[in-house]
Amino acid sequence: MNFLDGHLFPENQQPLIITAAPYAPGWLPSDFPEDIPVTMEEQIQKAVDCYNAGATVLHLHVRELDGKGSKRLSQFNALIAGVRKAVPEMVIQVGGSISFAPESEGAAAKWLSDDTRHMLAELEPVPDQVTVTVNTSQMNVTEQAEDADFKGTSREIPAVFNAYKEMTVPAQPGWVEEHVRRLTRAGIQSAFQCYNLNSFESVERLMRKGVYKGPLVMNWVAIGGGMDAPSLYSLANFVRAVPDGAVLTVESNVRNVLPVNMWGIAAGLHVRCGTEDCLWNQNRSAKASTVSQIEQLVRIAREFGRPIATARQAREISKIGVFYDTVEESLAANGFAPNRNGGNQGFLRKVFTA
Repeated sequence: MNFLDGHLFPENQQPLIITAAPYAPGWLPSDFPEDIPVTMEEQIQKAVDCYNAGATVLHLHVRELDGKGSKRLSQFNALIAGVRKAVPEMVIQVGGSISFAPESEGAAAKWLSDDTRHMLAELEPVPDQVTVTVNTSQMNVTEQAEDADFKGTSREIPAVFNAYKEMTVPAQPGWVEEHVRRLTRAGIQSAFQCYNLNSFESVERLMRKGVYKGPLVMNWVAIGGGMDAPSLYSLANFVRAVPDGAVLTVESNVRNVLPVNMWGIAAGLHVRCGTEDCLWNQNRSAKASTVSQIEQLVRIAREFGRPIATARQAREISKIGVFYDTVEESLAANGFAPNRNGGNQGFLRKVFTA
């Protein structure tokens, strides 16, 4: 991205898109019973509350009545339908992991099979986005945390802690290509989760190859543990490679969430918060609900003079429903340099001459 003179002035920035992640698949309801919704009615109401607080993108996971993360697509369909009815303009972004929580104490925390995740392209009603991970990676969500972050929660249990410490994200090249194609056919935008510069570069190559021809909407996921560190150096290195047409949201975990989001607000990027990422306020004197985290970001953005995006603006900025006919159109719309004629185009295809 080109940060030109005046880029820190709010009149030169897009309205701020806030993504809410309130469903907390990595926690148990007992970890924060006042805020983690369980029943379908509670989960729908949570979306409404987040929307009313200022969030216009909902990062959606689903729970069963026993409190475990749901793996039933029928439940996803029910929640999407309920949210659509309650807050019709809110952008619905389904978490592509489905659920990574361990099934029992001591079990692995793992994502579902490739075939099961592909079925997210068959959801009805159709969500606006599905998050897509790129390149298999370690996802040790405990690395940036301190013991106090887990005090009084399920992650104090050594077996549960170890399950999350050892978690990996399966995202092989063949799976990614097929998944993106299926989502595109269904009219669902791929929201890429970029864990570092090499995962972004793989997304660029997908686009240069023509696997994905749509707006480049992605998260920079700075949680350490196999992914980028929540560091200014890491962020600067990442955004230097990102084209100007991209829509970039910053994402972190534990008490890094707020300062990383402040960087994003100041720089004209977009932000994400919620109990999925952090349970605590900044001095850990109390747990912080997703709504309170959203309200905090709204206050901070207003101090910066940056307006909060309406749901309609969020849809326009993210170009929900837009796909391009050609690779050339897609690259130009997102601000990439065009493919070279002949030679090696992103290490994916060569043009041979007789």
